[in-house]
Amino acid sequence: MSKARFGALVAAVSLLVAGTVPVAAQDAEIPESIKVGAVVPLTGPFAGGGAQVERGYRYAIDAINEAGGVYVEEYGTSLPLELDLRDDESDPNRTTAILEDLNGEGVVAYLGGFGSPLHAAGTVIAEKNQIPYMGVATALQALHENGYRYYFSPFPKSPDIAVSVFEMLNALLPEGERPTRVGIFQESTDWGEELGAAWTEQAPNYGYEVVFHEKYTPGTTDFSDLIFKAQEAGVQALLSLPTPPDGFALFKQMGELGWKPEFSLVVRAADVPTWNDLGDVGDGVFLSAGWHPALGFEGIEPMNQRHIDEQGRPADPVVGGSYSLVQILADSIERAGTLDREAIRDAMAATDLDTVAGHITFREDGTSPIENPLMQRQDGAVQLIWPAEAATAEIRYPANE
Repeated sequence: MSKARFGALVAAVSLLVAGTVPVAAQDAEIPESIKVGAVVPLTGPFAGGGAQVERGYRYAIDAINEAGGVYVEEYGTSLPLELDLRDDESDPNRTTAILEDLNGEGVVAYLGGFGSPLHAAGTVIAEKNQIPYMGVATALQALHENGYRYYFSPFPKSPDIAVSVFEMLNALLPEGERPTRVGIFQESTDWGEELGAAWTEQAPNYGYEVVFHEKYTPGTTDFSDLIFKAQEAGVQALLSLPTPPDGFALFKQMGELGWKPEFSLVVRAADVPTWNDLGDVGDGVFLSAGWHPALGFEGIEPMNQRHIDEQGRPADPVVGGSYSLVQILADSIERAGTLDREAIRDAMAATDLDTVAGHITFREDGTSPIENPLMQRQDGAVQLIWPAEAATAEIRYPANE
C-alpha cells in the first residue's frame, strides 16, 4: 500500500468517527467512478504489443478496484476506476480522433498504446487538451524535448537502449570474443533516425565498429539486399528496431538466405509472443522491452500469477510497464485529492512510488530514471539476461551455433 493510500484511509476513518465529510463533498455530486481513457492498437501492425498493454491496464484496474478503489478527498470516499479503452487500429490519425472523443467524455487522464508513432500523435492531443498522458512501449527521446507538461513515460529511451546493449556485451563476454563488427538496419522514421544515430555514436566508445548502416522504409517486404550487404560487410552484431510485421519478414528472409548473426538485438518486433513462430531463426535474439517479471519488484507476483493462469506463460514484457501506469495514476489522484486534471498532473510530476516496474520518479521532461533490462529468447521463453544480478539464464552466445 502506498503512503498516499494509507494516509487517505486514515483520513477517511477520521471523518467517519467525527461524523463529518468534506464541505466540497457536501456540495458536489459524487461521481460513480473515475473515468480513464486509453487508446491502444488492438488491430493493425502494432496489435501484438497492444494486446500486452491492454492486459496490463486491465489487470491493474481490477486489482485496484478489488482493493476498494481510489480515495478522493474532495468527495470523502473511494471511487472505482472506469477504463474506456478503444482500438486505434495502429493508425495515428485514429489515435488523435479517439483522444478528442475521450476528452468530451470527461476522462481525467489518458493512457497510451504501443509504438512511438502512436504516442507522438497522442502527446500532441494531450498537450492541447491539458490532460495528463502516460505511455510505455515508446523509446523516442525527442518527444520529451518538446516542452510538453502533460506527457509522462517511465520507459527506457533511445539513449538508454544505445548504451545498455554495449554495456551488457562488455560485461558478459570476454574481450576478443565479442561481436565487435556492428550492422544497423535502420527504419526510416523519427525513432529510427534517433536510435540509429545513438547506436552509431556510442559503438566506438565501447570498442565496437559500425561496418554496415542502411535504412529501409516501414512496410518493406524484400530485405534481401540489406541481408546480402550485411553478410558481405562481416556483420557480427545486428541492431534493429522493426515493427512486428517488418521484423517477421526480415528474420524469415534471413533464415531463407541462411544468415544468422552471432548477436541480434530486435527492439519492438521481438516483444510479441508470436515471435516464437519464427522457430530457430528467431531464437536467440535479444529484446529491449523495458520489463521482466524476474526483476522482482513489489506487487509482481500476483500479477504474474494471473498472467500464467490466463495465458499459460509468465507476464509478457510490456504488461508490467503498462500495469505500473495505472498504479501511478491511482497514486496521483489520491495525492491530488481531486479529479481536477491539472491537480492530477501536478501530483503525477511529483511521483515517488514503488510499482511493479520499480521505483518511479519523473524528471522535468517526463522521463524516468528507470533501468533498461535486456532479455533473450531461448527455446521459446523470454529469459532475463541483464542486469546480471537478476538474470534468469546465462547469455546464449553466439546465437548462430
